[in-house]
Amino acid sequence: MEKGKVLAVDSLLITRIFDAPIDLVWKAWTEPKHFMEWWGPKNFSSPACRMDFRIGGKYHFCMRSPEGQDFWTTGVYREIVPLKKIVWTDCFADEKGNVVPASVYGMAGLPDEMVVTITFEDLGGKTKFMLVHEGLPEGQMKEMTSSGWNESFDKLATSVRS
Repeated sequence: MEKGKVLAVDSLLITRIFDAPIDLVWKAWTEPKHFMEWWGPKNFSSPACRMDFRIGGKYHFCMRSPEGQDFWTTGVYREIVPLKKIVWTDCFADEKGNVVPASVYGMAGLPDEMVVTITFEDLGGKTKFMLVHEGLPEGQMKEMTSSGWNESFDKLATSVRS
């Protein structure tokens, strides 16, 4: 995110500092085997992850709840600046990668497509990480999304701890 940019009301901002070098945090986002180690909130797992990690490439992720329900997402990478920034679209999907409305997963009121931007900053052995998730309406869904991201980042912090 550029300095001085004001976030829209429908945006969520989360900043973290990970006790890990930037290249390790980058790999956690860009390599399926690393991504699957931490993707999803507390007590969720990630049984499937496909990435065509290039501008215009698609991803297809699955997170599984403790009760065994699968939640699929898909999207397209819009911008990639190695070790600096990743921007992608974020859509709910079915197991085949087709975009579906959030209501399929019992989450009414979310748009079919949102945008996620993450930036990385090298802090000399640690990594400052910022996520902006655009398109989230105010209220319970935004709060649930914030909680989910933060629980995922807690797992990410453990997976990259050096």
